[in-house]
Amino acid sequence: MSKQFVSEIKDRDPVNAVFLVKDKILAMAKNGKPYMNLRLMDKSGDIEAKVWDNTELLDKQFDKDDFVKVRGKASVYMNKMQVVIAEIGKVPEEDVVLADFLPESPRNGAEMRQELADTVAALGSPHLKGLMDAFLADEPFLELYCQAPAAKGMHHVYLGGLLEHSLSLVKLAKTIVPLYGGINEDLLVVGALLHDVGKIYEMSFGRAFDYTDAGKLLGHITIGVELVDEKIRTVNGFPRELALLLKHMLLSHHGQYEYGSPKRPKTIEATILNYLDDMDSKINGIQTHIAKETASTSRWTAHHRLYDRYFFKCNGMEEEINGEQEVVCVPDETSQPALQEPVVERSERQSFNNPALKGLENLKLF
Repeated sequence: MSKQFVSEIKDRDPVNAVFLVKDKILAMAKNGKPYMNLRLMDKSGDIEAKVWDNTELLDKQFDKDDFVKVRGKASVYMNKMQVVIAEIGKVPEEDVVLADFLPESPRNGAEMRQELADTVAALGSPHLKGLMDAFLADEPFLELYCQAPAAKGMHHVYLGGLLEHSLSLVKLAKTIVPLYGGINEDLLVVGALLHDVGKIYEMSFGRAFDYTDAGKLLGHITIGVELVDEKIRTVNGFPRELALLLKHMLLSHHGQYEYGSPKRPKTIEATILNYLDDMDSKINGIQTHIAKETASTSRWTAHHRLYDRYFFKCNGMEEEINGEQEVVCVPDETSQPALQEPVVERSERQSFNNPALKGLENLKLF
């Protein structure tokens, strides 16, 4: 029997499948009755689920990151799909196909690796090329760099997301450089490739994505600077000032102190990296948010807690593509924001409040 994936679940569908437990919370309803709130996932996405009966007993039978067999029914609540669970039980890892449960980049992994190798081979600076060659020659590092997600919840939240995001920044950087004079393209490209390198140790991604002890105690910026400094010491004659410029790009790529940036950008290359990183992460995050709304026929998304707004789904391209209507934008439904307080990830930038990017609120991003 084929697996029932999250992306295939529709309103009122019976659900009978195995999922990975991404989050598990035991809570109390208004009537004083305990219930269990779950976030179930597979490679196609994740979905909220509720257990209303026997919660205290079931709570002891499985944990976060376990595989569980679920029987229940899907329904749309607050403009989002959820599953009301009738039965749930733990499934041994040896009985599942791991590849069914971890989301992967839509881009081909081998193609991205080749693009990474080609990008490094094209570097003109012998010292920056030597640094990247040292990273690529480190097989354990390379495996983690190519597998890691770019974040836990904001953007590129899938295996290979870090590499996809980094390569996107390289392409954006190469587009920007010809428009202005006096930009160190090699420095900008290497900064793009290494700006989030610390995430290979900040996050765990063998199962549901989460932060490691090192990630919680240090964060990916500190870890990344340490990794770069360690590799720089293996490159003979690496200029001290070039090392400072590169490490400054890692330390300042979040742009503002309130977004967890130890330093604000103080070079042209660091400034460009900050803006491109912010733009790429936001566009990916918003597109992912819109793509998850397969259950809704509203022209507006559900409330995005981290960005604290709704997003309009239609952009003028939905009318006709190849003679067929690709996106159906029907009259709007009533859609209310979630009642929960926003969950803020300190290491990510949550909104368009960066003063220099305030104008992006009015851009047509799609």
